[in-house]
Amino acid sequence: MPDFPPEEYAARVARAQTAMAAAGMDALLLMTEVEVRYFTGFRTAFWQSSTRPWFLIVPREGEPVAVIPGIGEALMRATWVRDVRVWSSPHPDDDGVSLLRDALAPYRVVGMPMGRASALRMAMADFRRLEIEPVNASALVWNLRYVKSPAEIEAVAAICAVGSRAFARAGALFSEGMALNEAFRAFRIALLEEGAEEVPYVVGGAGQGGYEDVISPPDATPLRAGDVLMLDTGASLRGYFCDFDRNFAITHASEAAKQAYRTLWKATEAGLTAARPGRTCAEVYAAMAGVLGDADGGIGRLGHGLGTELTEEPSLAAFETRVLEPGMVLTLEPSIGVGPGRMMVTEENIVVTEDGPRLLTQRAAPELPII
Repeated sequence: MPDFPPEEYAARVARAQTAMAAAGMDALLLMTEVEVRYFTGFRTAFWQSSTRPWFLIVPREGEPVAVIPGIGEALMRATWVRDVRVWSSPHPDDDGVSLLRDALAPYRVVGMPMGRASALRMAMADFRRLEIEPVNASALVWNLRYVKSPAEIEAVAAICAVGSRAFARAGALFSEGMALNEAFRAFRIALLEEGAEEVPYVVGGAGQGGYEDVISPPDATPLRAGDVLMLDTGASLRGYFCDFDRNFAITHASEAAKQAYRTLWKATEAGLTAARPGRTCAEVYAAMAGVLGDADGGIGRLGHGLGTELTEEPSLAAFETRVLEPGMVLTLEPSIGVGPGRMMVTEENIVVTEDGPRLLTQRAAPELPII
């Protein structure tokens, strides 16, 4: 069953149709998991299989049309979408192309997301057979998704609470001598025990006074006294993500690590102060970067949007002029270098309100926790 009532998805389509009318588009052609789910509520792990393409048409007037492989028909019909057209897939010659071409025939100007973070989730050869010249609808789609509905915010808040409860168990989960990959495994289990539906993303690192990077797979290296362990989770619930991390010193912490952590905490405070309606993403970035000085870790941005994807637009970066609005869900993610080849990162999740930011995560301790 869909994660929200039909009215939630109908409201999203209505907003898209208003935007399409203003932009002169007759329809949107969507084919990625997030886009299809956003407008329909069609959520399944079957997207992990790249064998089959899936299509959704959102017309400027009327209801959406799903053009999908037959294996997804029952689930799609359980959503609010009534016009569901299916074919037997995979097909050796016509994997939905003719069906999709016919469905698109009434529309002259078709929009597709074509900018940053977009993807063509069908064979390029099949796309050419559609014989359409789409216009770029990335800005239109992102303008819809920037501001979350109350139901979306509640979903993000719920998974942030799950992550916060799991991190609160750190003292019982991690210890000196524990293999790093075992620490990751224990944390994944804790997230599931606390109520996460899926834990597709756990990254982090550990090292003396800091860590080398935050995306490498964990190995069996044991945690040592003086290590700083960081875990970053992208657990999900009802199709919405949290994305935040926590740092822990094992047995004891160096003064340099403690000071770096304090600086990160102050940078986050600066971000919280700046994250208000009417301010730009660049201004929030500048507030945090001003605390970090020249030791920003070289990441390029200090936070991003959050919702149905682990990382969404906009970026909290010097180039991003997007103005904050109530209902935007963001991460504040300052990072800092702590010596040659070492870094530390902290992250919180917030929602922008009329009165300023509201934390969705349980705020990290102001001093580096020691286990």
